[in-house]
Amino acid sequence: MVDRQLDERVRDRLRQLRADRGLTLRDVAEAAAMDVSTLSRLESGKRRLAVDHLPGLASALGVTVDELLGPTVRPDPRVRRPAIERDGLTMWPLTHQGPGTALTAYRTRIDAGRDTPPDPLPVHDGRDWFYVLDGRMRLVLGDDDFTIEPGEAVEFSTLTPHWFGTIDGPVEIIMILGANGDQVHWLDDE
Repeated sequence: MVDRQLDERVRDRLRQLRADRGLTLRDVAEAAAMDVSTLSRLESGKRRLAVDHLPGLASALGVTVDELLGPTVRPDPRVRRPAIERDGLTMWPLTHQGPGTALTAYRTRIDAGRDTPPDPLPVHDGRDWFYVLDGRMRLVLGDDDFTIEPGEAVEFSTLTPHWFGTIDGPVEIIMILGANGDQVHWLDDE
């Protein structure tokens, strides 16, 4: 058996590494050739960690046993990603990007010159959410043409042909994009 302090540290490390990689209990348990319930009990402290668990867990998480036994490293919570500028948009990331990231958020400035939708309107998998901070945003969603005022929010499936831009000057928004949204909108072509 592993001593209690080390056991607790490894439990914390297991949870952190699994979350950082976007893995489920089932993913890690299968890769480590162990029962999901066993892994769940190990992480929750309802079962003591045995030395023979370490190699399989380390391998399943893509680390060495030494790294698994090491201290939990708390990542810097500050988001320090550079702004993205493209197609009349300047986007400041508000979330970290990495494996298992389901949603990404951006503070976005839509330039006044972005006022004409493309033909055809783009369509892709995903879901988008916008909140208008300042200015008046134009949202074309299929055959509908909306004016979104400051303080209003919109949510829509990106399987509907869509485009957003300005009406009479620059617009500031908060965007939350589903897992496919940021890749399709702009990050592919950076």
